[in-house]
Amino acid sequence: MNQLPNFTVVSLAPNLPGPVAAKHLQELGGTVIKVEGSGKAADPMRLYCEPYYQHLVEGQQVLSIDLKEEAGLWELHELLEKTDLLLTSSRPASLQRLGLGWEDLHARFPALSQVAIVGHSGEHADVAGHDLTYEAHAGTLSFHGDTPAMPVVPIADLAGAERAVSQALAALWQASATGEGSYHEVGLADMAEEFATPARFRLTGPDTLLGGLLPGYGLYRAECGGWVAIAALEPHFFVGLIEALHAEDLLPEGTTSDQLQSAGITAEQLAAAVEQKTAAWWDEVASKRNLPIASVRRGA
Repeated sequence: MNQLPNFTVVSLAPNLPGPVAAKHLQELGGTVIKVEGSGKAADPMRLYCEPYYQHLVEGQQVLSIDLKEEAGLWELHELLEKTDLLLTSSRPASLQRLGLGWEDLHARFPALSQVAIVGHSGEHADVAGHDLTYEAHAGTLSFHGDTPAMPVVPIADLAGAERAVSQALAALWQASATGEGSYHEVGLADMAEEFATPARFRLTGPDTLLGGLLPGYGLYRAECGGWVAIAALEPHFFVGLIEALHAEDLLPEGTTSDQLQSAGITAEQLAAAVEQKTAAWWDEVASKRNLPIASVRRGA
């Protein structure tokens, strides 16, 4: 992986988006110093999921500093003197009360840049929320009938982390060119809305092109209770899928590949074929024929 010139990041961002962003910046060559309080003021991720927390902070310097004490703020200021980027995820009002608002920071450390991860961008930045509420509002939650399901992947948090990394790189580039730091804000609710865009345009979701209308792009039950994901979206992949079915003698007797390619294989035909073999068998076929087919793995 190509790395940037050496840069230093101080992170005041607990929970998930900030630590994930800091981890990726570290992988890009940054030296990351994670600042958190002690006791109840420590990063909640340590309590929620200790192994994940340890994974995210591996190779970083973790400091326990009480920012509500004057001595703690001075210690942070000493760190920021030698820092290129400050990563935060507190509400702006909370940072202001600590004297860590952007105007104060920029006046004291003009070369320092800040990426502020907030719930809602702009004038609503102090409104409380978490990934679940952002996804609920954006419409990215899955439903089982009329019942919404808890998200398996925290889309807003992880998308926000990636956006924070891109904003951080832009800030570092700008500072290297001008010598002056800049402020960048990442709204997690905005990221949930952005990731919901394909569904709003009816590309994804029930009864859409990528939501079950194309037989070659869907989920199918395999032998022995497994499931297989088939994503033969492009014509050459779809032809390859038909050829594989024909070669493995999984089509109804008398059906030719020419007929299927001209008329199109139905979801019922494909489901009947897939269910004759195990998911592991389909993985082997995918590897042998270089087809976008994969067995479905349950989350840990």
